[in-house]
Amino acid sequence: MAKDNSFDVVSVVNLQEVDNAINQAVKEINNRFDFKGSKTKISFENDQITIVSDDDFKLKNAKDVLETKLVKRGIDLKALKYGKLEEAAGNTVRQRADLIQGIDKDKAKIITKALKNSKIKVQSAFQDDQVRISGKNRDDLQAAMQLIKEQDLGMPIQFVNFRTF
Repeated sequence: MAKDNSFDVVSVVNLQEVDNAINQAVKEINNRFDFKGSKTKISFENDQITIVSDDDFKLKNAKDVLETKLVKRGIDLKALKYGKLEEAAGNTVRQRADLIQGIDKDKAKIITKALKNSKIKVQSAFQDDQVRISGKNRDDLQAAMQLIKEQDLGMPIQFVNFRTF
């Protein structure tokens, strides 16, 4: 009897790279002429990025600087879920962005349903915040990977722990 091959579908963000990107963005904002005298700040704690600035325009520019630094550091922008723009103290505006970590049950159901509908001979199981895909044939697993990549899940997806027996 042949053993199953498997891999895990995860959504993780390297928090150290996010922190580095934020530090670079803060440094650039402090040195840019168009931000001189501005109250623009970017902070990061508990998987949440907070951007505070004088007005909508400067906040948008600060967000652009941050996103550029994140992309250069290899962070997928789909990992950010922006909240609405809100008024803050001292005539400033604030916007928060949550980092999406892990696959929730709804996304896992989408992945599982797509695999079942495709008739690829693999099994999927939801475990904590990841989905384990297993099957006898490696080609089926690669087809499953391709199918998952084509799904628009609105979050970055990685494939880890590829095990062959």
